[in-house]
Amino acid sequence: MRAVPFCTIVLSVLIQAPFAAAQQAVAEQSTETAICTFDDGKQITARYNPIPAGKTDGPPVGKVLVPGGAAITFFTESDLTLGSSTIPLGGYTMYIIPAKKEWTMIVSKNTEVVAKYDEKLDLARAPMETGQLSTPADRLGLYFGHIGPKRCEINVDFGKTRGWVEFKQK
Repeated sequence: MRAVPFCTIVLSVLIQAPFAAAQQAVAEQSTETAICTFDDGKQITARYNPIPAGKTDGPPVGKVLVPGGAAITFFTESDLTLGSSTIPLGGYTMYIIPAKKEWTMIVSKNTEVVAKYDEKLDLARAPMETGQLSTPADRLGLYFGHIGPKRCEINVDFGKTRGWVEFKQK
């Protein structure tokens, strides 16, 4: 076995670095970000892959929605509540389980976006109200609305359905 000269390793890294950066930039272009800013300037942020809704009325019922094979990432600069659970400031993953009448929003302690969903890592779960959109969404869309001094609502549109749930700042 022959040793590889140090300069060859350095040159290889210098040549490959721009390609890795370009790949990361392409991956980041395919994600979208939803942000809500509370009155004190602290934010909550969700990043996701805006997958096409196709010709369906909504997402697959009863299955965890993992858009584009990656969990939704969720960051909070403040302690929150979702339903009756507390979410400390930090980074998490977020999942949605669509059902016929009511969806479920899940915030997970898992931070690996490509890892398979694991219910044992759930930090918070809350039911989401749902309604019908007058015009179907052609792709998954997440939107925050600042609905009060310490309240942000997330809206999730997919096909003909919108689900929503409220996050409260502690």
